[in-house]
Amino acid sequence: MRKKRTTILTLPTGVIAAPGRSPDYGAIGRIKLISKHKHVKNSDTRQLSARILLFILGLMCAAVSGCSPAPHVAPSGRASSGSDEALARAFEQRARNVQVEGQGVVQRVLSDDNDGSRHQRFLVELASSQTLLIAHNIDLAPRVDGLREGDAVSFSGAYEWNPEGGVIHWTHRDPGKRHPPGWIKHNGKVYQ
Repeated sequence: MRKKRTTILTLPTGVIAAPGRSPDYGAIGRIKLISKHKHVKNSDTRQLSARILLFILGLMCAAVSGCSPAPHVAPSGRASSGSDEALARAFEQRARNVQVEGQGVVQRVLSDDNDGSRHQRFLVELASSQTLLIAHNIDLAPRVDGLREGDAVSFSGAYEWNPEGGVIHWTHRDPGKRHPPGWIKHNGKVYQ
């Protein structure tokens, strides 16, 4: 009669390989082959059961609590805000005409768009690393003076999805009073 063997992968965190699957031999931990006929101490099985139970409880706690209440720190080192999360959702959902507020750092000042209504254009990077094109109508609002790469700006306007991260427009008052007013803040001055 053949001896039946079960493979168990025990990691420091208590994760085990599923029966019938090949364990990852490159994983950190140790691999034990336990024969069905080999004597296994009750304390070993209790310890393994406790590890599995703790692992499952940890997963359940993580699922129930959701994300950490601490702010997300982006690769830039700046803490992401709730507005960054709203803008990330708008991008994921390919949203159009969503009124948003946010803040970021000017990454590049672009040439003005002079087709139709004139727009001052610049790219802003949020703390989450998402980039946005700001298209500020300079026929309806004053130009943002002295804008340079690396400057901090805050904005309020309408978000429109594009594959590069999105566009913010309506950063001014609506003369027809049909759209919420937007604005840009730079160096303590509000442009709308």
